[in-house]
Amino acid sequence: MKKLLIVLMVIAMAAFTTGAKQIAQSPVDLGSAGNFAILAKSGITTTGTTSITGDIGVSPITYAAITGFALTPVVPDGSNTFSTSSLVTGKVYAADYTEPTPTNLGMAVLDMQAAYTDAAGRTLPDFTELGAGNIGGLTLVPGLYKWSSCVTIPTDVTLSGGPDDVWIFQIAGTLDISSATKVILSGGAQAKNIFWAVADVVAFGTTSEFNGNILAKTNITMTNGATLNGRALAQTAVTLIANAIIVP
Repeated sequence: MKKLLIVLMVIAMAAFTTGAKQIAQSPVDLGSAGNFAILAKSGITTTGTTSITGDIGVSPITYAAITGFALTPVVPDGSNTFSTSSLVTGKVYAADYTEPTPTNLGMAVLDMQAAYTDAAGRTLPDFTELGAGNIGGLTLVPGLYKWSSCVTIPTDVTLSGGPDDVWIFQIAGTLDISSATKVILSGGAQAKNIFWAVADVVAFGTTSEFNGNILAKTNITMTNGATLNGRALAQTAVTLIANAIIVP
């Protein structure tokens, strides 16, 4: 009996030490929202020399909510389905352009909202309340991360994994990236497989460097010189100041 108890204790200790095996996450399906570098419902504003590689769009708000881009044509003329801008390597879309643009944008917004619901609603997180919301200086392996309040990145954070690995971050509060801070990818990790589902404001500090797809339930604000290798998908507005965004 004594030997049996010892064996059971060893097994229990091993289980406690190793924990449950992580279940690999599947990527969040962005649907047609994935066609955009920036997609917002209430506006996209920029000042300074911004550079966007990819399409941008707003819906249900009209073209008037896209400011600072010097659009050509300046206003919808009843025939154009998109505009262009020297700041955008791609096309600029708004809900009051000619069909099929309004229909396509409406679907993209629905897909954006569905993607947020998927990412924010996944269960059985691998990590909960990591760092009490301060993830600066950490190396994060693939998996599902969950916080019940805000997350800050005051110093560089590394995401380490392979090219097919997936990271999903569920953040119930704000996400704040400090100035000159980097989200670094290592081991072949790819920005296209990283999803940040944020229930509150996302704020980029000056010259910060970020990787991943941002699914924001409210707005995204990027200050001077901040860069994003990913997508800014906001259910309210996106505000830019001389930033660079590249779709991975």
